[in-house]
Amino acid sequence: MESLENMPRPEIVAVADAVAREKNIDKEDVFVAMEVAIQKAGRTKYGFEHDIRAQIDRKTGAISLSRYREVVADDALIENEAAQIPLKLAKAYDKKYKVGDFIIDALPPIDFGRIAAQTAKQVIMQKVREAERNKQYEEYKEKIGTIINGTVKRVEFGNTVLDIGKTEAVLRHDEVIPREKFKNGDRVRAYVLDVRREVKGPQIFLSRTCPEFMAKLFTQEVPEIYDGVVQIMGVARDPGSKAKIAVRANDKTIDPVGACVGLRGIRVQAVVTELQGEKIDIVPYSEDKAQ
Repeated sequence: MESLENMPRPEIVAVADAVAREKNIDKEDVFVAMEVAIQKAGRTKYGFEHDIRAQIDRKTGAISLSRYREVVADDALIENEAAQIPLKLAKAYDKKYKVGDFIIDALPPIDFGRIAAQTAKQVIMQKVREAERNKQYEEYKEKIGTIINGTVKRVEFGNTVLDIGKTEAVLRHDEVIPREKFKNGDRVRAYVLDVRREVKGPQIFLSRTCPEFMAKLFTQEVPEIYDGVVQIMGVARDPGSKAKIAVRANDKTIDPVGACVGLRGIRVQAVVTELQGEKIDIVPYSEDKAQ
């Protein structure tokens, strides 16, 4: 008869498949979370001082539970008798053992019942949240230096919190254009300044006052800048009041200032409107510092 510890458990594989698909995370992460949960249940039964490890066969779902004891030198200080064994005693088991090896004893499979299943669920959800947070961090880290859209979720302590889809972003009060007031539900465009990894998920910091925001707005409104035909050489801003932008064209047949202004000022006006009426001077770039 097939031993219990090697018994195929297709339902384990099915659960791992389903969770991985539903949460869009690596199936291996789900298996590892399940193994951690089974180990916790094993230590609860046999004692937390034991080094108990679980393994799930990735193809069959069979669960094996083992106790590990590290072989240490005879004169070593034994810190944990349940997880360490002196060399002379190890050799009594088998002469092949040497310092640093592990004696691995198979344990009878425990009832992976309600308590263990609940533990597994908690560990899996924790792993899922960690994986989702890491994925979000990597996704938004790539957006540093770009403009994103969001909806005002709340305003607290002068800071505006935006819903940007999968998570929230913060527009601090000193990164908002003076006289600009937002209310819940307002649509807002802002520049991604920084993304930091935090315990609760990525912290995304936005700005509407930095010079780069204005430069990115011009890049969106002026095809010649987007295509690299016209370059922005410098931006200076007094947010909400006035700004100056220096541009130059790589093609001498193109007027860089005219390209940024647009027909009847339509391009620059779009940027002015977004920046709450900020007066923008567009000047041709010069190598002459005095000029």
